[in-house]
Amino acid sequence: MQKIESIDNINQYEDYGYSDDMLPVEPHERDMGVFNFTTLWMGAVHNIMSYMTVAGFFALGLNVPQVISAVMISAVIVSIGFIVNGYASIKYGMPFTMLIRDQFGVKGAVIPSLIRGLIAGLVFFGTTTVVGAEAMNLIFKRIIPGYMNIGGNTTILGLDIPTMISYVFLWIVTVLLFMGGRSILDKFGSISSPIVYVLIIWAAVWAINMAGGVGAVMAYTPENEMANPMVFVACVSALVSNWAGPIVNSADFTQRAKSPRAAIIGLPLGWIISYVLFAITSVSLVAGTEIAFGEPIFNIAYAIDRMDNDFAVVALILALNVGAIAFVVFANLMPAGLQLSSLMPKWFNVKTGGFLTAIIGTLIMPWRLVEDPNALFYFYSFIGSIFGPILGIMLSSFYIERKRIIDLDNIYVKPGNNGQYENGYNIVAIAVLIISFALPMSGAFIRNSALLVNLNNYAFFSGLIISFVLYTIFYKFSNKKENTVTVNN
Repeated sequence: MQKIESIDNINQYEDYGYSDDMLPVEPHERDMGVFNFTTLWMGAVHNIMSYMTVAGFFALGLNVPQVISAVMISAVIVSIGFIVNGYASIKYGMPFTMLIRDQFGVKGAVIPSLIRGLIAGLVFFGTTTVVGAEAMNLIFKRIIPGYMNIGGNTTILGLDIPTMISYVFLWIVTVLLFMGGRSILDKFGSISSPIVYVLIIWAAVWAINMAGGVGAVMAYTPENEMANPMVFVACVSALVSNWAGPIVNSADFTQRAKSPRAAIIGLPLGWIISYVLFAITSVSLVAGTEIAFGEPIFNIAYAIDRMDNDFAVVALILALNVGAIAFVVFANLMPAGLQLSSLMPKWFNVKTGGFLTAIIGTLIMPWRLVEDPNALFYFYSFIGSIFGPILGIMLSSFYIERKRIIDLDNIYVKPGNNGQYENGYNIVAIAVLIISFALPMSGAFIRNSALLVNLNNYAFFSGLIISFVLYTIFYKFSNKKENTVTVNN
């Protein structure tokens, strides 16, 4: 296993004007060990959006064993993605916003940086927060008589008054936590994860008892069984797409690894453990409540609301919102802030960039996306179609083109210097990104083409494979052509 590289020219890079957030983290400054990586995502896994996604699996006809299998396969894939895409920054300590320069060029990196930081950050912030707000309604209505009648039929930006109040409340809590900085976030993660786990296990036990036992839950079959086995693959792709953004910018966390071993052991360990519990809890809540109450419940918070115990409802919904806040902060606001601060350092730092994301993420009215399961899956197909190609290009470039060796002097350049690529753009990477995004995404609109529809159904995997193959072919062809020219000369 290769060791962490020492950074020889870091003082020079600092003289060029790069901020501390953009500079490589030197080996003696790394502060994340096995335990830190194990607990990194443990709370964030248990967020309401993820549970809604699994509820959608049942709506598509998967039974309990199939749902559990889809969840655990997704966990393995996400774990592998974190490690293989995070290894470059384990070795060199760079954040994603600088690492992506190596694949797309000093100027071309703006494209994937904006995609990761703004498009995904904006939409995921808004959708996750509004789903959390709807869950908060269930708490407020239990402690404030007539809460859901506030404002009558009046709406603001298409959202009823009670939900808007809950949204603003959750928005403020999330943004204040993010603005507290990394030390506050680390403490929040270490404290909240155990609490979330205790409460989630409690919810699973309640749902299983309501359904009549483990056997009844495992035997549950949805009304419309899965007709096509490939639906299973599409479900795996959707759940992986939920975490495609963090996979793409995994460098923002692996750059702090004390050793390669810390991330390579800690990330899969924490992820698999988290998803075992997530799989058990999600099928227990979704299947158990349908068995008990005789109707499917897409939003898991409404399933919890069926409990008679007010304290239990409040505690469980708060636990899910803690997971949602962790997901929004770590996986969306922080990457968005990092990208904006790198692209426009005179205008933004990490905190102000994340704050702007939270504002715009509200103005786009994200509640339109979570009104039904179909809209949610179309959203995931879009996310998969754009993040899969970025990941494929990053992997092909680092492991095949670069052979795991990066020249930091081509990344941390003087102002006005374009680095390795003429004019600062890797045209091949940009072209591959466009092609690899257009093919899967076109299947959402051109429904009479079975090939395009299937590419869209498995958007993350389609985009990843297409971009990896195309970039590798173009690199091999270009390299062969250069060698031929050299020989002829």
